[in-house]
Amino acid sequence: MSSVAVIIVIGIGTYLERLSFIGIIGDREIPEWAVLPLRFVAPAVFAALVAPAVLLHDGSVILSPAVNPSALATLIALLVAWRTKSVAATLVVGMAAIWLLQAAF
Repeated sequence: MSSVAVIIVIGIGTYLERLSFIGIIGDREIPEWAVLPLRFVAPAVFAALVAPAVLLHDGSVILSPAVNPSALATLIALLVAWRTKSVAATLVVGMAAIWLLQAAF
């Protein structure tokens, strides 16, 4: 099977899977016991995608700002996000932190 055919088959499968949820439970109220765990899916996926990019340097975990300044910049951005609950402030401080740390080291 060619690569294009595989992509098309996977795309159709993904579409049908999403359509099945919309068609089956789209007009129903989701019970609270199912909604509560779903609240944690997006943060867990985001953390799983971001953590390796931030913490790994050449395949190993290095937290030294001299070698991996993005780890310290991420910690600073997390603290700003936690204290201010502002996306804009988090982005501004996080970007400033990474730029300053990269310039310093």
